[in-house]
Amino acid sequence: MHDLRCTIKEKLPLTVSEMVAIATDYNAKVTDVVLIEAELRTGLSREEILTGIMNEYEHNLKAVNVGIKDGESILLGTIASQLAVMEGPKCFADPFLDDALLYTLAAQVGNHCIGLRPCAGTGDSCPYSGFIKAMIKHGYDEKTVAETAALILKIGGLFRVGKVTTGCNMEGFGAGSACIAAATVSLEGGMPEQMEKAMVLALSPTIGVPCTPRVLVPALCTTHVGGAILIGMYSARLCMKVDMTVNVPFDVMLAMAAEVHIESGRHLVPTVVEYMEPFFKRKPAVESLVSQAVKDAEAKEIEETLKKAKAKAKQLAQGTTSILHTFGDAVVGGSSQAVGSPTNAARICHELAKGNVKKVRIELYPELFARRSINIPGVLMGAVYGASTSDYDMYNKSVAMIQEAGIEVEIVEGSEHAIQKVTITTDEMTCSVDTLNRGGGRLVLRDASPSFAQAKAAAQRLGIVLVEA
Repeated sequence: MHDLRCTIKEKLPLTVSEMVAIATDYNAKVTDVVLIEAELRTGLSREEILTGIMNEYEHNLKAVNVGIKDGESILLGTIASQLAVMEGPKCFADPFLDDALLYTLAAQVGNHCIGLRPCAGTGDSCPYSGFIKAMIKHGYDEKTVAETAALILKIGGLFRVGKVTTGCNMEGFGAGSACIAAATVSLEGGMPEQMEKAMVLALSPTIGVPCTPRVLVPALCTTHVGGAILIGMYSARLCMKVDMTVNVPFDVMLAMAAEVHIESGRHLVPTVVEYMEPFFKRKPAVESLVSQAVKDAEAKEIEETLKKAKAKAKQLAQGTTSILHTFGDAVVGGSSQAVGSPTNAARICHELAKGNVKKVRIELYPELFARRSINIPGVLMGAVYGASTSDYDMYNKSVAMIQEAGIEVEIVEGSEHAIQKVTITTDEMTCSVDTLNRGGGRLVLRDASPSFAQAKAAAQRLGIVLVEA
């Protein structure tokens, strides 16, 4: 064991492929490698780490319970509680798989009620929480549950660093699939090399996949996030059943995924937004803050998009042949990307403000501007009241409170990618922060007035993670 600890210490911090190689060389469990690394990096005992791990999950498991009981989502309604009361299997005969999917769905609903603590984002926190909740229900001992939860967070932390723009490829679908694959292999007694193979297989289908519904279209993200459970468990069980050549190291797969993720955010997401925006679920209270000219222009764009889609669909139909000759030859508010990061920018600005707020100006890049129904309540509660991203009560009433107070709100669509700029005017001063969105509640602080140093100190005081541009 001493040699194992020394080897781990020499390689800190560990990648996934390094963890697997060390576990293989020392005939150890990957979870042991994860926990020894945590001991070395924190100075805590294993017992303290395992207790801390479950504390990390506490709020998200609460969200699962909210979703199962009586939670209602703006996009998913009450589908989790509807399934929960049904007798027998919900979707699959495998009891653990069925429950993992149910609790993952409940986490999605709960996310829209009380929010989730994000990892790469809130998307991957859903399958993480659903899987752990299923373990608890199925009677796994506390130690096994905590060790599995630790393994998930170790892997999820790598995706958290890699996710710098929008995309389910490095969040709910991508990170979720890889983590659930690893957790399943660990739980079912697989070998370290089987774990790495399973993670590669699970991540592969998610490469480049954007957040198709843009988190504003009803229902669509159920199959993204639930797919992480299905793909992860399938990949794990497949790799433990058969001898299969998987020659790509997970580190290479993850590095590629991180690079493609950036390109997907730049080039795929605009097309996704164009086609999905006609189906975004809007909040009337938020829309009342947007000028009629903007809404009229959007309505015209939507009309043109629907015409374009109809023409494209007809073009595809015209290109088909008889069905006899069809076969050929062979990703509070539900999103830390859209809500957490801009809300935190507003919270920093609030710390700089002195006096009574008279006006809030919010400039958001096109993707966030399109998703204003979910981020404006958060930005306003952060800017005017300094409320945290977990304050779901304030989130639900901030727009009404600000309208009642007579505070002017100006929402502007910015052109620069990832920009989220907040300006507060009071009866004593004007202050502002210029930031870039980095998902997971994180941001790049580029500039601030009246003081960049004060803004940076405020972020540190509030526990807001700042990253480099």
